[in-house]
Amino acid sequence: MRFLPHTDEDITSMLKVVGVDNLDDLFSTVPGDCRHKTALDLPEALTEWEANDLMDALSHSMGASPEFKVFIGAGSYEHYIPATVSNLVGRSEFATSYTPYQPEVSQGTLQGIFEYQTLTARLLGMEVANASLYDGASALAEALLMSVRTTRRKKVAISTLIHPLYRRVVQTYFRPTDFELVELPYLRNGRTDLSRLDKIDDLAAVAVQSPNFFGCIEDLQHIGERAHEKEAFFVTAFTEPLSYGLLKNPGSQGADIACGEGQSLGIPQSFGGPGLGMFASKMKYVRNIPGRLVGETVDMDGKRGFVLTLATREQHIRREKATSNICTNNSLCALMSAMYMASVGRTGIRELSGLNHDKCEYLKSELKKAGFEIAFDSPTFNEFVVKFPTGFETIYKRLMGKKIVAGLSLAPYYPELTDHYLLCVTETRTRDEMDEFVKELRL
Repeated sequence: MRFLPHTDEDITSMLKVVGVDNLDDLFSTVPGDCRHKTALDLPEALTEWEANDLMDALSHSMGASPEFKVFIGAGSYEHYIPATVSNLVGRSEFATSYTPYQPEVSQGTLQGIFEYQTLTARLLGMEVANASLYDGASALAEALLMSVRTTRRKKVAISTLIHPLYRRVVQTYFRPTDFELVELPYLRNGRTDLSRLDKIDDLAAVAVQSPNFFGCIEDLQHIGERAHEKEAFFVTAFTEPLSYGLLKNPGSQGADIACGEGQSLGIPQSFGGPGLGMFASKMKYVRNIPGRLVGETVDMDGKRGFVLTLATREQHIRREKATSNICTNNSLCALMSAMYMASVGRTGIRELSGLNHDKCEYLKSELKKAGFEIAFDSPTFNEFVVKFPTGFETIYKRLMGKKIVAGLSLAPYYPELTDHYLLCVTETRTRDEMDEFVKELRL
């Protein structure tokens, strides 16, 4: 996209039209103590080619450089993306902000979203999926709000093994309300402890993540049974949807709502965003689903067509009837994930899932042989926790110097787990890279 700078004359002319004398007057409604009083500490302006060189240098920093061997997942995963996805999504007609209110002029967009919904529902084993939300964290928060809205109860039990940042988003959502969040601790095997459920009354939902933040696979069927004994919603979250190529999907395990992050499905990591909030539920709750939903129909001539069937936007319905403040969806990201799922297919997802699991197990076994302690003995997918010797920070920095990122420290999120690191392996890591990592740890 071209950069079109404004001259002083352009700026003066525009200010005159809006009726102010200078740029500062545009921000007069912002309280003075909220405004920056001094000049911004910015570097000197660059020429166009200097700016291009700078962007090239930034793109080869840690997050994007193939020189780094990154063993971090924690909700954002490096996967190969088929060339079909990047090629097709680059078509200009897909990169539109147009909201498909008028089906007669937006059949392509509507059909793309419908295909995404279909593939999402199949992957998660659910009866209906919406057109997507912002990201995995907002999807979980919306799922829990949907639970309390539907059951008219006040309490939600949420596992401490759900991604810590997801839980922070949920806490932000719930803080202004009179709903109560009850955290469920974890057991020594790295799974959620359900013993507190017996003491909770007025329970709207039980929320867990599987594979959880430690990479451990939860017993979803058992947790679902416990939740339903309390007549509560069973909400399953996820950060790695590719795991369902190998594991039983949430729908087959009794989930009422399945929600999480879809970044793994063809969306680049891009230094942390954008992501994709996947959301699916049982059909009987469809009118309480947040966001929007595209449906299939026929026109007056009996031809197949697609329409925006359900939407929570206040423009469409009375505000008090809205099920969510979210009134849009991540259309382009949803389209990318649909392209990815269609390109890879059922068999491809199963094979990828097996690769991720097997490579992770290889690194885990090599670390055991090297004398390192694997923190939890539950089965894992893609990620696992290892306890390194005290003072590992020094080794971590040395490995960084060799362009190896040795996992994520859990201490900031779980203070009791000092010297514990979360490691991740996807299909992008080779055996040689894993062997080199273990060799460097031994030095």
